Amino acid sequence: MKRQPLGDVLSDLESQHLTRRRTTIDGFVEPGNRVVTTADGRTLVDFSSNDYLGLAHHPAIAAAMSACAQRTGAGSGASHLVTGHGIEHARLEEELADFVGRERALLFSTGYMANLGVMAALAGRGEVVLLDRLSHASIIDGALLSGARFKRYTHGDAAAAERMLRESAEEATVVATDGVFSMDGDIAPIQELAKAAKTRRAWLVVDDAHGIGVLGRTGRGSVEHCGVTADDVPVLIGTLGKAFGSFGAFVAGSRDLIEFLIQKARPYIYTTALPQPVAAATRKALEIAQREPWRRERVLSLTARFRKAAREAGIVLLDSNTPIQPVVLGSSEAALQAQQDLLEAGFRVVAIRAPTVPRGSERLRVTLSAAHSEEQVDALVERLSHLRAAEPIS
Repeated sequence: MKRQPLGDVLSDLESQHLTRRRTTIDGFVEPGNRVVTTADGRTLVDFSSNDYLGLAHHPAIAAAMSACAQRTGAGSGASHLVTGHGIEHARLEEELADFVGRERALLFSTGYMANLGVMAALAGRGEVVLLDRLSHASIIDGALLSGARFKRYTHGDAAAAERMLRESAEEATVVATDGVFSMDGDIAPIQELAKAAKTRRAWLVVDDAHGIGVLGRTGRGSVEHCGVTADDVPVLIGTLGKAFGSFGAFVAGSRDLIEFLIQKARPYIYTTALPQPVAAATRKALEIAQREPWRRERVLSLTARFRKAAREAGIVLLDSNTPIQPVVLGSSEAALQAQQDLLEAGFRVVAIRAPTVPRGSERLRVTLSAAHSEEQVDALVERLSHLRAAEPIS
């Protein structure tokens, strides 16, 4: 079959309102807020970042990164298994393991790589992987990389997952889910999935990228929020570039699991290690997050404020009590128009379109941060209510 010219592919995307475009951010008005300046001189209140705790521009975290760079240099220079594994990596892994209550943790350069590494190492040909239908792209790609067959159960339906496990003729090796779903903001039924996975002796993998640092009584994430243990969730994945405002990811679990991944996870073995200054910055962020629980309390309080005001304004939201608050508009064109209208009003809220979300559920993805003010939240809701008058939000 003749390959379609790239120009034609790009034209097709444009005609369907599916072209992705970047906004270049120049900096922040001041540390600790979510007001950004763009390369073309605009000042915008950013409601699209995953900086849930407002740590991304904390001066103490930047200082920790700078001080480490003076000592270790800017880059690690090699993979972890050659000469790239530094003291800051080792200390961060120990501290992350302690934070999430696991025996060991293993750093990865990105969350995407962590999911690829885990899925491909734990599953293989002739086996079955079960995924939530709305699982993150990196979980899906990891399942594909493993060579195992993967099946998808109805979103958030643990009973469907249990039924598929029971009826599967092949060995089900892994059940994988997001902890908090990045586009919908809802929380996986982890307790029920854990019971189903245990029944068939399958690994339960929870990617808690959007839950770690935010959910749970002490910020340990969706696993803590759902009241399950390390034994219930033997493979926990978290990212460092969201609530902790840094960069990178980790996998946490038993000593044997982490040692197995060191030996078998190709995205870990064959890539340059995270720079030590990034690890040092993350250690400081982890310290601050635990020392200042008000950050977690504030972002959840602002989330509740946003939902209450939106409800009073007649804006329909999805059922999410996390800082991810989607406003479904139903088409790419409508979502892009709403994004542009908000941009002109001084807000950065990104339109999310297919294939990131299913067709017909295109949306604005509003995310709250501890760095937002009550006035900013109220102003956003007011502007959304004006948009609703012109284009119903439902």
